[in-house]
Amino acid sequence: MASVDVVNARKAYGGVEVIHGVSLSIADGEFVTLVGPSGCGKSTLLRMIAGLESITDGKVKIGPRVVNNLPPRDRDIAMVFQNYALYPHKTVEQNMSFGLKLRNTPKDEIQARVKRAADILHVAPYLSRYPRQLSGGQRQRVAMGRAIVRDPQVFLFDEPLSNLDAQLRVQMRAEIKELHQRLKTTTIYVTHDQIEAMTMADRIVVMRDGVVEQLGAPLDLYDRPATLFVASFIGSPSMNLLKGAVVVKGKPVFVTEGGVELPLKSAPPNVDGRPCIYGIRPEHLAIGSDFKAEVSVVEPTGSETQVFAKVGGHPIVTVFRDRISAQPGQSLLLSPNLDAVHLFDAESGKRLE
Repeated sequence: MASVDVVNARKAYGGVEVIHGVSLSIADGEFVTLVGPSGCGKSTLLRMIAGLESITDGKVKIGPRVVNNLPPRDRDIAMVFQNYALYPHKTVEQNMSFGLKLRNTPKDEIQARVKRAADILHVAPYLSRYPRQLSGGQRQRVAMGRAIVRDPQVFLFDEPLSNLDAQLRVQMRAEIKELHQRLKTTTIYVTHDQIEAMTMADRIVVMRDGVVEQLGAPLDLYDRPATLFVASFIGSPSMNLLKGAVVVKGKPVFVTEGGVELPLKSAPPNVDGRPCIYGIRPEHLAIGSDFKAEVSVVEPTGSETQVFAKVGGHPIVTVFRDRISAQPGQSLLLSPNLDAVHLFDAESGKRLE
């Protein structure tokens, strides 16, 4: 196992720069997720670490070695791709052992490594089958097994669950996390699904347009997003964000563009009259007495009820754990959890402390 350090890494295609000086330090044995929308640069950064993309500037270190000029096979990494990339004419056992045979690993050691990986991933009964005889989840396990048998210093996952159905994704998500807890191998995992990122990672790197917006533990990003982008991207349903300004009249309040007053516990200095964004997560709104919301849509999901409404013409969503009898067209009186209110600068998008 090894740490991974990315130091001011840049990537350009001709005159177009797509990775803008990214720096990351990933500890030995850590599980880090790169998350962001399509085109943010997360897969490109992963491929730079793997050696599948050249580095225009900066450094990538795996352990003590700078690996900028090393080919992928010499970086002691193993990568699991979105499309499995299994050889259709080889059995599961042959697929898992192929890389070791190319390295002239002794036969007894190959058998031992394949057996260990097959037992870990519960694919031992399928070793004689071909990929076409396996389900999507079984194929992904085989692709992971092919990586495990190499016993690499670093695992790299590039959206490995994208081709699976929703139920299987949840199952495989848990299995990958359990696998990491067992092997303790440094893991870098790319996904556009923030639920995957939140549930699996020790730390999350949120990327946007080739830069790192925020890096931190999942609940730190959820509870204290550094920017509007992180606030809106992390969480499902996403945070409610209302435009307006802070008004200090004895006690500070937030006045939306529609003229609705929303309560504040406190306000940062020098924000009186300043254009801001008021952020509150759906589960931090409750039936109360502070402001009125006009119900638009009610979506019961069984364990909770999501209510879509409008406050001063601005759409919001609330999540209630208890079942409520709200109907479209009705009004609800709501109150926010004042300890969970966020304020962001309207111009820069940065969090106001």
